[in-house]
Amino acid sequence: MTLATPLLHTARLRLRSFTDADADPLFALHSSTYVMRYWDSPPWTERARAERFIAICRKMADEGTGARVAIDRAPDGAFVGWCGPTGWNPDYRSASLGYVLDDAMWGHGYATEAAHALLQWAFDTLDLNRVQAGTDTRNVASARVLEKIGFVREGTLREDCVVNGEVSDSWVFGLIRREWRPSAVPIPAS
Repeated sequence: MTLATPLLHTARLRLRSFTDADADPLFALHSSTYVMRYWDSPPWTERARAERFIAICRKMADEGTGARVAIDRAPDGAFVGWCGPTGWNPDYRSASLGYVLDDAMWGHGYATEAAHALLQWAFDTLDLNRVQAGTDTRNVASARVLEKIGFVREGTLREDCVVNGEVSDSWVFGLIRREWRPSAVPIPAS
């Protein structure tokens, strides 16, 4: 079963399918040690990783297991990052949410805006009951994004990740349908 990757517009953003032209900004994003310092894997060191990421996004859509989207700033088309539900399980009506934004885009509310728009699409389209997300316990800004859109911190996974010899804990967040606060933010493109 395929899952069409949505094209969504918010007040300031456009969420769209990845294209081959996204490989360079995606590589720049994921090769940044600063951006990836709280990620569960080390920064990328080769551009081919970006090409594989884009191919995996397409494969997820083809297999119906997820819908990662590229995020652009609407006024100028600047690449902001990506967001998406993955691991969609129609039997359990669940998925996981992930996102990464360029550090120049932090602090402007873009992560909150993009994640909210994509969650509204996902709750409506995928008939989700639960969405889960995780973040490194040191990444307080990401935890705030999740809480702003309605996620509840459900627990801590102690020593969950070891990246380049550094051990870290992760917080697990959950959002269930009856607690979801939809809005008119995302407007599907025609």
